[in-house]
Amino acid sequence: MINKTPKLTLVGAGPGDIELITIKGIKAIKNADVILYDALANEDLLLYADISIPKIFVGKRRGSCAFSQSEINQLIIENALKYGHCVRLKGGDPFIFGRGYEEVEFARAFNIPVDIVPGISSAIAVPEMQQIPLTTRGVSESLWITTGTTKDNTISTDIALAAQSTATVVILMAMSKLAEIMVIFSENGKSNTPVAIIQHGTTKNEKYIIGNVSTITDLAKKENIDNPSIIIVGEVVNLHPDMIQNIENNYEIVKNNYIKNK
Repeated sequence: MINKTPKLTLVGAGPGDIELITIKGIKAIKNADVILYDALANEDLLLYADISIPKIFVGKRRGSCAFSQSEINQLIIENALKYGHCVRLKGGDPFIFGRGYEEVEFARAFNIPVDIVPGISSAIAVPEMQQIPLTTRGVSESLWITTGTTKDNTISTDIALAAQSTATVVILMAMSKLAEIMVIFSENGKSNTPVAIIQHGTTKNEKYIIGNVSTITDLAKKENIDNPSIIIVGEVVNLHPDMIQNIENNYEIVKNNYIKNK
């Protein structure tokens, strides 16, 4: 085997839909000598890779880890040194709750050069594909993206701060703490604030529910909504097509105003 210069490329695979990956990401996959991929990365993306290269699953499914983070770090080094160009394919964006920087830092410690290919984060794309604008004039002027649980499996203290704001709050990896998180929002006067939960966003298995802070936990149980899911808390949820009252009348008003002001 010809010795190749080791290299690591972190590639954001996007939120799930195979078409929501960048051209640069596809090029990296095509040029890979070995690929380490996560559970949230669409496996169909591997079809862009050379059929002969190793493709190693290192993700997590149903709470069961194929490898720990430290083992993944070690696999990156071993495979980059053995094969050359190691592509680390990660769901969403590698630097948005993807632990991507930990892998970059470890590779640098072994003097392995690193490239980053940003991905479309599920935190933004999943609500957007459901026509929920995370910010829009007159409704929400800011956006808060947070994880539901921290490294020690407790609720992030940022949740309480976010619940005090007027921002749209997007919470990732939080279904196991949903009831507790909604209590925090309720304690901050947000019982009636609308909430949407979108599971398997942008994929053929996508499903969603819409309620409010006081009802969403029971609704999620009833509809068997679990991870991977995105939770959106804020008035923007009312802009989802299901929530707009008399939608045809609203469109007629918009059209008439446009004609009048033209």
